[in-house]
Formats: sequence, structure tokens, C-alpha cells
Amino acid sequence: MAGLHSSSRPSSSSSLSSSSSSSSQQVFTSRLLLLLTLLPLTLAFFAFVLQWRGGLTDPVTRWSPDPFQFPGMDNPGSNVGSDRRSGSDCVDLLGRSKSPAFPYFKDWKFDVGSDLNPKICIISSTSAGLEQTLPWIFYHKVIGVSTFFLFVEGKAASPNVSKVLESIPGVKVIYRTKELEEQQAKSRIWNETWLASFFYKPCNYELFVKQSLNMEMSIVMARDAGMDWIIHLDTDELIHPVGAREYSLRQLLAGVPGNVDMVVFPNYESSVERDDVKEPFTEVSMFKKNYDHLPKDVYFGNYKESTRGNPNYFLTYGNGKSAARIQDHLRPNGAHRWHNYMKTPNEIKLDEAAVLHYTYPKFSDLTSRRDRCGCKPTKEDVKRCFMLEFDRAAFIIASTATEEEMLRWYREHVVWTDKELKLKLLRRGILTRIYAPMVIIQGLRDSGLFGSVIQSAQTTLSKDIKSSNTSRVDKHGMISSRKIGVKETTATARRILEIPNETSYDSAIPPLSPPILDDLHIGI
Repeated sequence: MAGLHSSSRPSSSSSLSSSSSSSSQQVFTSRLLLLLTLLPLTLAFFAFVLQWRGGLTDPVTRWSPDPFQFPGMDNPGSNVGSDRRSGSDCVDLLGRSKSPAFPYFKDWKFDVGSDLNPKICIISSTSAGLEQTLPWIFYHKVIGVSTFFLFVEGKAASPNVSKVLESIPGVKVIYRTKELEEQQAKSRIWNETWLASFFYKPCNYELFVKQSLNMEMSIVMARDAGMDWIIHLDTDELIHPVGAREYSLRQLLAGVPGNVDMVVFPNYESSVERDDVKEPFTEVSMFKKNYDHLPKDVYFGNYKESTRGNPNYFLTYGNGKSAARIQDHLRPNGAHRWHNYMKTPNEIKLDEAAVLHYTYPKFSDLTSRRDRCGCKPTKEDVKRCFMLEFDRAAFIIASTATEEEMLRWYREHVVWTDKELKLKLLRRGILTRIYAPMVIIQGLRDSGLFGSVIQSAQTTLSKDIKSSNTSRVDKHGMISSRKIGVKETTATARRILEIPNETSYDSAIPPLSPPILDDLHIGI
């Protein structure tokens, strides 16, 4: 028995030892888990405090050598970063972001001297104000456009607007002066047949000829600037460069085969859902797709519902816009296409990318178009002023109706108020939602970019920017032909303009409406 008692004692002490060891191991594990939990929380809190006080840089902002500088803000006499931090930290955090919302490029100054290829330029004839032109310019800078040739008139040529445009790198401003008109009066276009049917007519016809003459000048300017592609675009149009690996027009055109001379972008038309739109680029997301991007049965099968009693499927044109490769003998072929004096251009039409046309997006567009044209509001007279049926109807209603009648007409013919019809056409693919331009432009606006550009131009305008970005104006208000790139003695101008005039060419391509139901029967 004594032996049994003695042998049970070691067993009991061993069990106590094992229990004690297990208990201490559990305590260690618990403390380790607590430490691992507290450590990241502590680091996160520390990082939050540093960032709140401005001591930590967001990794995205490291992409730019000067993360707090935006285009138009590079005034050597001011410290933008310190100015921003001088206000309330809460306002800085909740208001404007310190880092760009869309870091598409490492350098948000959009350096026009960069080595990005291909080099793309846009030519536009505009009378719009800054509320439209600034978002338009910087959106296209984001997607890869480096140079803009702006032929300005009206509001766009006023000092408060043109001064800001001149201050933007890559923007060349050309005013409509007496000398410019005299130079364009000598253009070979006047002696050719392809544009002759548009000569000496008012309103839209006059604008069409003016755009063609401006496009002719811009070809020489683009060649001198080393551009690879040129696009004619209005300031109520945005390029939607889908179809490439990135949302980039530069990448899209870089993938075009070398034997292609012209790329056609079918246009989509804005479909506004309210009658009180103020900023179309950031308030409109619904668009009607082009015939070229729809199956034929879908297009014609929904044609009547899509027109909603209007003359055509689109309110205005439906034949898109185009980009041309800069080369010898290039010429305009109206506002929508390019051509070549020595050959028929090899062109392709893109299957996905488009031009987004913001058509009558604001109620005020009715009266603003009316005020730019002096035609009589009769069915006969508007035919000599406007090429498209809807423009004619809009001009007549804006010239003869009361404000209340105009608003009712605008809601019936332009605004999409029928939710069931919208949903039906969205499901069938006639209508589509496009948010990329809206988000990009809103991001630019939230960054404070547009306000900074305006403020910078108002306070100081560098002499270097003046001399490089604007056409030289003498004391009589004349533009130097050397600066606008149309001096006829240059080799470039000779290559492009001095071709024998005897050849007859097909007529310029005007703005054309999309196919109508009658076209379906003709095809059958």
C-alpha cells in the first residue's frame, strides 16, 4: 500500500506542472494577440494624426514633382501649398482634395513640350464663354490632346475670356480681325467647287464656310507645330475614347494602322432629362447612340419611339466628326470630314469610340441660337439659313413664341420626361449612360483647377505666354501671318496649298441627319 501511495505522488505533481505550463502559455498567447491588435490600431491612429496635420504625403501626390500645383497656378511669386494650409484644416479636407482626383498623367501641368506620342491637336471656332471652354479644354488635355487652335469671336474674344485662354499652355488663340479675313479671302477654296454651294448664305451656311477656312489655316499651323493628328470639334462636343486599353485618345490613335489617313468618330447625342440644366458636361449622362453603333433591326425597330415626334432620329447632325493624319496636300472637306488634294483618303470608322454632342442641353440655347441669326422666322426663309429641320423649327419657335410657350415646346421636343420610355430604350440599347466625361470634369472642378486658371490670368499674364500662345497684333488690330502660320511663302504652305486648281472635287460633306425609315424601304 505504501508503495502505491508513493507512486501516486509523482503523477500528481506532474499533472500540476502541466496545468501550470498550459496556463502560462494561454496568458502569453492572449498578450501576443492583444499586442498584434493594438499595434496596427496605434500605427493607423498615428498616420491619421500626421495626415490631418499635413505631415504625411498621399502616395498619389508623389507622382507629380509639385503635387499642389495645377495648370495656371504656377506663379513663382506665390506659394500655393502654404496658402491652402493657411485656412481651416477641416475645410481643406472636406472641400478641395490636395491630390488630383484623376492622376492620368504624372505631370498635371500637361506639359506641351512632352514626348507623348502621337501628338494630337484640336481646331475649333467658338464664341463660348469660360464656363464651357475651360472644362472642354482640360477634359481633352486629360485624354491626351496637347494643342488647341481656337478661332474666337463674340464672347470668346472678349478680354476677360481671351486673356484666360491665352494663359493656358498649348492653347493658341486666333482673333477674327480684318487681316485674318483678308487672308482667308485669298484662299484657294473660293476658286474650287467643293464648297461653292455654301457660299454667300447666312447663319449656319456662313458658319460652315468659316469653319472650313479656319480648318485650312489650322492644317499649316499643326504641321509647323509637329502634330501627328488634327481634329475639328465644336466646344459643345467631347471625344469619348473608349475601345483602347485606357480611356485615352492618344492611345486610341496610336493603335491606328499607318496606312489609315482619317478616323471617323460616330456621334452620340445628349438626351437631357431636366429643363434646368446649367452645366451640361457634369449634369448630362444619357445619350442616344449613333446608327453606326446599333444593329439595323434595333435602330429601325425603335425609330418612331426614339424620334418622339421630331423630324429625325437625332435633333441635329448624325454623321460624326473625324481625325486626320497630318500629311502633304491635306484639306478640309467641310466641318465633319477631311480630304486630300492628291488622293482619296483611306478612312476607318471606329466601332466603340464616339463624339458626344451636347445638343440644346440648356433651355437658353433656343434664344442664344436665335440671337445669332437675322433670318425671318418663316418656313421659307429659314431654309436658306439652317441646314437641318430641327434647327429651323427651333429658330421659328424661339422667334415667335412667349417664354412659357418656348418652355413647353422645349420640354416636349428636347427633354426626356417619360420614365417608362427612357427605361425601355435604355434596355434596347438606343439610349446609353456615359459617366466618364462627367466624372473627369467634376474631378477637375473639385480640384479647384478652373478657378485657379481664371485667378492666375486675372492677376498676372506672363509676357512669355503672350508671345508663344497668341497671334501678334499690331497697333491697327491686325494679326501677323507669321504667328498664325499662313504665310504663303513658307515651304509648308506651298506643299499644302499650291496644287493646281483645275481639278473638280465632290461637294463638301455637310451636317447630315441619320437614316430615316424611308431608307429602310429603299434598302429592301
